[in-house]
Amino acid sequence: GQLADLTGLTTGAVTGMLNRLEEAGFVHRERDPNDGRRVIVRLASGKDEMQAINSIFDAFGKAWDELASNYDNEQIAFLLDFLKRSNALSRQEIIRLQEAPEAEGEISSAPLGKVKSGRLVVSAGIYRLTLHADERITELYQARFEGPMPSVAAKDGVVTIRYLRRLLGMAGKQGASEVALNVTIPWQIVVQGGAADITAKLGNLNLVGLEVKGGLSMIRLELPAPSGVVPIRISGGASDVTVRRPAGTAARVHLKGWASAFVFDDQTFNYVGNDVRMQSSGFEPTASYYDIEVVGSASMVTITSG
Repeated sequence: GQLADLTGLTTGAVTGMLNRLEEAGFVHRERDPNDGRRVIVRLASGKDEMQAINSIFDAFGKAWDELASNYDNEQIAFLLDFLKRSNALSRQEIIRLQEAPEAEGEISSAPLGKVKSGRLVVSAGIYRLTLHADERITELYQARFEGPMPSVAAKDGVVTIRYLRRLLGMAGKQGASEVALNVTIPWQIVVQGGAADITAKLGNLNLVGLEVKGGLSMIRLELPAPSGVVPIRISGGASDVTVRRPAGTAARVHLKGWASAFVFDDQTFNYVGNDVRMQSSGFEPTASYYDIEVVGSASMVTITSG
């Protein structure tokens, strides 16, 4: 939580970053003995990788000093002034590009036409994403946006919603999207680039696959009854992951990472990780089921039915 406050990243993004740093051997995490809810992150010591990195920076510093020795103080002052001014201009241009037109409940849609299957792709970071299946719409999809307006494209059943990436510390409203999907065709859903809050109520949708990539804060999935084997993949780290499937629906789960708490149906585990594989009671591989994979670290993972 403290790292998230200092960096402006979501807690899920910070968790994913720490997971990768720990796997690379640069840091290690340990439980706070005075507060079980806290995790202490410490730099790894005596690692060959850290020594290699230090030597790289030392060599770079020496090379920079040798390069700078070819210029007098007046020339160096000119170069520094030029870099400072060019960086300021670049930042102004980035801010201008990031300040996309604000959407106040603006609606986007595309005709269903002869489309036989759909694929929804939401790219780049978004603050809040809400997905649901809607039996009432006759279009391929309907989307409502608040905050910065994303670019939206629909071609051959592929709907792409792309937000401009906002740099750390830049002000402005956060993006929010609400997307309704036509239930008469099968859908594949991909969310990449991270999000603070994802809610998907997909009952009655013919879902053929769902993948969420990037740091998350909270994700809540309400899945429909599966047809065949339906893969669900969540990666990149998260604070709270909840996946609910219909009662009586089978599931196979693979947890690749670390979780403070893990709930699978009527089983509860604390501080689990690395490589956990489980399956629901009465699982039959020849029947329809969800194949769920959670990759990366999370504070709370709940996979249940009902």
